[in-house]
Amino acid sequence: MPSIPSVEAVLSAAEKDSSKLLGLAFGEQRITTPGQYLPRSDAKKEPQISFNVSSGTYIVINLDLDTPFPSLSFLGPVLHWIHPGFKPSKNTTVTGETILTTSAPFVANYIGPSPPPVSSPHRYVFLLYEQPDGFDVEKYAPKNGKPVGLWPRIRYDLDAFAKEVNLGPVLAANYFRT
Repeated sequence: MPSIPSVEAVLSAAEKDSSKLLGLAFGEQRITTPGQYLPRSDAKKEPQISFNVSSGTYIVINLDLDTPFPSLSFLGPVLHWIHPGFKPSKNTTVTGETILTTSAPFVANYIGPSPPPVSSPHRYVFLLYEQPDGFDVEKYAPKNGKPVGLWPRIRYDLDAFAKEVNLGPVLAANYFRT
């Protein structure tokens, strides 16, 4: 069973401690306050990720916690993105955080927000983990970079994936509402 309460606890910690806040930028739109509203059209493409680190390799995971409706989220969480191999670049953002970049293949391609038209806003959560030593990207990346279908994304069991690949604690998190 997916562990939404544990993700919500991480979000609460990031809201209270800015050192745990993951930098997200969709073009000119920066998510500076956890939970701020972002139109779905602004989040069609994967965001620029930033965090205050100088070395290491990281994995980013993005989930929609509120599928199909925030008051009735029996299909959630829905996986929107898993991308390993993020490393600090030499560039920094306007906030002084280091931009993280990757050339590694994705584990699950990014899909933008798409709550049903009659739904209230959904929470789109981004989690940053240190990539475990020996993480085999090729084992988890889809063959030939093929997009991941819908069914493996529904009711995504983050805890099972974290256990399987030996993820440690979440280092940083952020989210927006759409």
